[in-house]
Amino acid sequence: MEEVDVEPAVTNIPAAGRGKHLGFAWGPGDILVYETHLKPKEAKGPGSPFIHEVQKDEDIYSPILRKLFNESHHIFVGLQTIRDDLPSKNKKPQFVSVSKNYRSVIRACMEELQQVAVSSQDSQKASQYENQVSILLAIELIWNLCEVLFIDAAPAGSLLLHLLDWVRLHKTDDDVKMRDVLQSESPAAHHSYWDVVVSYVLQGRLEETRQMLVKQANLQPAAKKMYRLMDTLLSKMPFYNPSGNQTLTEFDVKWRHWHEEIDRCLQDNSFASNQHLETICKILSGDVDTILEHKNLLSSWYHFLVTRLLYLHPTVKPTELHFYAQTSLSMFLETSVTEPLDSILLAAFEFDIHQVIKDCSIALSNWWFVAHLTDLLDHCNLLTSHNLHFGSNLREFLLLEYASGLFTHHSLWQLAVDYFDHCPEFGRVYLELQIERVPLDTERKALKVLRICEQRQMSEQVRSICKIMAMRALRNNRLGSALSWSIRAKDAAFATLISERFLQDYCTKGTFSDLDLIDNLGPAMLLSDRLTFLGKYREFHKLYGEKRFADAAKLLLSLMTAKIAPRSFWMTLLTDALPLLEQKEVIFSANQTYELMYCLEELTSSLNKTVPSPDQPMQDDEIEVTKVELLRLALARNLAMAIVKEGTVEA
Repeated sequence: MEEVDVEPAVTNIPAAGRGKHLGFAWGPGDILVYETHLKPKEAKGPGSPFIHEVQKDEDIYSPILRKLFNESHHIFVGLQTIRDDLPSKNKKPQFVSVSKNYRSVIRACMEELQQVAVSSQDSQKASQYENQVSILLAIELIWNLCEVLFIDAAPAGSLLLHLLDWVRLHKTDDDVKMRDVLQSESPAAHHSYWDVVVSYVLQGRLEETRQMLVKQANLQPAAKKMYRLMDTLLSKMPFYNPSGNQTLTEFDVKWRHWHEEIDRCLQDNSFASNQHLETICKILSGDVDTILEHKNLLSSWYHFLVTRLLYLHPTVKPTELHFYAQTSLSMFLETSVTEPLDSILLAAFEFDIHQVIKDCSIALSNWWFVAHLTDLLDHCNLLTSHNLHFGSNLREFLLLEYASGLFTHHSLWQLAVDYFDHCPEFGRVYLELQIERVPLDTERKALKVLRICEQRQMSEQVRSICKIMAMRALRNNRLGSALSWSIRAKDAAFATLISERFLQDYCTKGTFSDLDLIDNLGPAMLLSDRLTFLGKYREFHKLYGEKRFADAAKLLLSLMTAKIAPRSFWMTLLTDALPLLEQKEVIFSANQTYELMYCLEELTSSLNKTVPSPDQPMQDDEIEVTKVELLRLALARNLAMAIVKEGTVEA
């Protein structure tokens, strides 16, 4: 078995004393931990009566981060619709747009978390929100770099422009300082003035630098010539324009001429009398020692890297980045110990995509980032060479893990379905296993789950859900709902059982419940014989109610002669025939009457053979005997009337 890269984090279980014996139960996403009755010798102190829930991913329970999951789900689904057969040059702008959409969602959540952290009265909650903000900041930083290096794949020249935008986007404290300086009574005399100016130079924001230097020049008329020279140098610095007609070679020649002019100014001591302007000139010349003297304004080694490239190697190629990144890291950090974020960014600069994904998987608490980034990189055909040894590719593995985590949440499980749908190898298997674990708390939720299963032809799960809901409805004596679910499940045995309950209720109360359902069974009544009988028996009552006595009589007789009606219900049917037999007009023909008599005799002969139960009261026997006698009398009278009527017609 492969060894883990890092030691797993230790989770402390509160109220679990030292030496106590703990038991646990695995859930779909969480673990329940409890203290058992076993008492080891070294155990001390009283036992704990609590059950502790250890959550694998607590981020899904954050209302704000839930928006991140919802919004990114829409972007993910949209990404899957980009056609594979499109040329790469047509797809690249779409992929960059998708990447920016993901980042905008991250930023929106980050801003909302910052607002909540500031307004929160609970210090513990505020600390939790700030921690989430710092994680999202790191995620957005990594994603943006991956967008520049892998998705947009900027070439030499354009690459540095993208890296400058990357640094500027993630270093916003300079703008806050600038506002403080400009809003003061005398900006040029403000204590942070030169910090802001140098920060702008380090970020390559030379237009802002020139605007700030004008304020200082106005205060020092004697040094105006020196400030004008600096302004000229700053305005002359060439920046590569990828959309222009200038080639990279032409830009490089122009940049070298400008750089030589900077070096001449330093050799001539043009700024020797002004320490601040000389510092700016040294930074423009790419003096690494001077740049490192302003570590506090750089804040990070990757900011130092971009500044170093800007003033020394503006035409850096993607393949050369790893060298400059490694040396910048070692020059900037005083210790050899690096943070996880440093390792991830370094792996990105080395174009080691799989190491980036691996390190992020270890460092982050959930699978959201690695799943979505890997999916996007896979669409860019950057992961085709990397398959896992147990079958599924890296993209599918991470999507399956992320979606499985979503399934533990009471509402986010619906998003997970689409992620499983887009995992061609194991997605359906995972969905079948996970959907069976969704608690069917309400009928509305059950219908949602059922619709998902029906859309994907998951017949086994459809039957299982319908059976669960039918059984629940039956326990609550909601026969109509139970019958509806059993029909949907196509469960003949259960439909028969519920039909029996309907008939028992009718025998007890004399009326049917849920008439709308029974009246509209349609072809569903053919699911079982008992259900067919229930539907037809209800049809008999409707015909009788509409005074269509001949049709009602014919249907009643067919239920008995075709053996559709259960034998136990024959007496009820014969009793229902009594009002028809007592009509002034003859309803049953002679042949039909003979068939009714035959059914009655067959029923009475079978009743005589059964041994009476000692629990059955004598009164019930007397009622049955009275019914039989009344039926025989009515049948004999009807037979006589039918023979007379039929004989008269024949004559």
